[in-house]
Amino acid sequence: MTDAAVRVMLVDDHEVVREGLRTLLGRQKGLLVVGEAATAAEAIEVAARAKPDVVVMDVRLPDGSGVEACRTIREARPETKVIMLTSYADDEALFASIVAGAAGYLLKQTRGQAVVDAITSVAQGRSLLDPDVTGKVLERVRRGRDDEDPAFASLTEQERKVLEQLAEGKTNREIGEVLFLSEKTVKNYVSRILDKLGLARRAEAAAYMAKRRPRF
Repeated sequence: MTDAAVRVMLVDDHEVVREGLRTLLGRQKGLLVVGEAATAAEAIEVAARAKPDVVVMDVRLPDGSGVEACRTIREARPETKVIMLTSYADDEALFASIVAGAAGYLLKQTRGQAVVDAITSVAQGRSLLDPDVTGKVLERVRRGRDDEDPAFASLTEQERKVLEQLAEGKTNREIGEVLFLSEKTVKNYVSRILDKLGLARRAEAAAYMAKRRPRF
């Protein structure tokens, strides 16, 4: 590798995912993996030490939100670009990432070459975000309250209703009965909510809601 190599850091709690990315990037000229982390706290610590050019960050981490880790890393070192890994390709899923300063996002099922191209692109200062989507999200930021949590703001109205019921300790079946949804549909909603908030478990969602006044 040369001094001009793009320094990359990998953040995912699944070792097999990190290993796959490390192997993929190791075959590429001009890319160098300089650090890895499995948690949000570790990501912040390793990023401060390794000073990567690009961080590939999972949205959901065991100890918290990859979005919050992105924000902290970018505040400490703005020149570091962050690409978020997410399971959902929709505007809502982008909201929290954009306001946290992410350069873009990739779906976890993205092909290997697309990951390489994305890292190279953001390292050169380009954004992976569609301008129209970015514009819509930034407009929502301008219209939103100053104290609004971007992650919470990314939830749809129905997702907020499900979250409210979840925070009360209701099961998926009980939530479905209240909101007239099937148990499977509720399960899908819960998964999306946890993904958007960067949480791993239902109990964390309840704790999250306990810290804020619900805005429904």
